[in-house]
Amino acid sequence: MIRITPQISIDEEEIEWDFVRAGGPGGQNVNKVSSAVQLRFHVLQSESLPPEVKERLIHLAGKRVNSEGELIVQAHRHRTQEQNRREALERLILLLQKAAQKPKLRHPTQPSAAARQARLNAKRRRSQIKALRRKQDWENEEV
Repeated sequence: MIRITPQISIDEEEIEWDFVRAGGPGGQNVNKVSSAVQLRFHVLQSESLPPEVKERLIHLAGKRVNSEGELIVQAHRHRTQEQNRREALERLILLLQKAAQKPKLRHPTQPSAAARQARLNAKRRRSQIKALRRKQDWENEEV
């Protein structure tokens, strides 16, 4: 069992591992060794996750979730399969922990009377500054 939060843990059998050859530089090692990791976790079929966590996870993961509801995490930064495997699992755990947190509800508020007055005063000051920049018509002005 992989512990996500004190209430949520997932079974290791729910995770599938695929090992592929990594792209990029690396010479002979990259061409011979399948060190890149694709972790697959079927979100919709998981019995470990509550429905609201599944929804948030699918929303957070975005394009990493395919049409069958399978989350795919890829890791190919390291040279060894074990390090990439560890990194992919850490990324999955972080994503699940983020999805497990309930978003804070935003309560709309109104600006206070003092804040409204300060805004109006600032607008008045700005208006006066701009008025001083305008061209003065000195000929028609009465003294």
